[in-house]
Amino acid sequence: MSQEHSIMIPALPSPSRWLNDPESWAFEKERLTITAGGRTDWFIDPGGSVNILNAPALLMPVQGPCILKAQVRSNSQAMFDAGVLAVYQADDQWAKLCLELSPQGQVTMVSVVTKVTSDDCNSVPIGGSSVYMRLSVLEKAYAFHYSLDNQTWNLVRYFSLGERRNLEIGFLSQSPTGGGCTANFTEITFLPQLLSDIRSGV
Repeated sequence: MSQEHSIMIPALPSPSRWLNDPESWAFEKERLTITAGGRTDWFIDPGGSVNILNAPALLMPVQGPCILKAQVRSNSQAMFDAGVLAVYQADDQWAKLCLELSPQGQVTMVSVVTKVTSDDCNSVPIGGSSVYMRLSVLEKAYAFHYSLDNQTWNLVRYFSLGERRNLEIGFLSQSPTGGGCTANFTEITFLPQLLSDIRSGV
């Protein structure tokens, strides 16, 4: 990571870098804002019709167990617009937890786990335009959670990406079918610790 392209977010322990440039971005008053251009996504269709990895993501390298949390909000207008927490190991080995506008017009928790192709799963609709999201790096696996109050956490996905290599985690905005999407991330928190129980609700 060249120094001129590294970005330091105060809540995070080390610099981040862009995987794909955003339309625009800012970090002001403890708020990270990422605007994705139109027709941007991370998705490898298991049916073979789509293979795309052009949505902008701000990623930070990590070595061991840790937790990344944030309140996520996006101005979703088109189907699949989303604000995202992401895990990235390679172009065909990644996962994302999305606050996404569904085809039914509902803001929904969605998870995508990609090992060569993408396993896409819609979870539950969210009553509002923002939610707390949590990405946990475990010893050999990962966990995605969401919370409405930053206190009680609901498990969305528990998964592995296979052999761990070149691990990065961070923030993403996407607009697969629309003309662009802006995602905001506030209350960003990084904890260098292992989540002890993925199903405890805390």
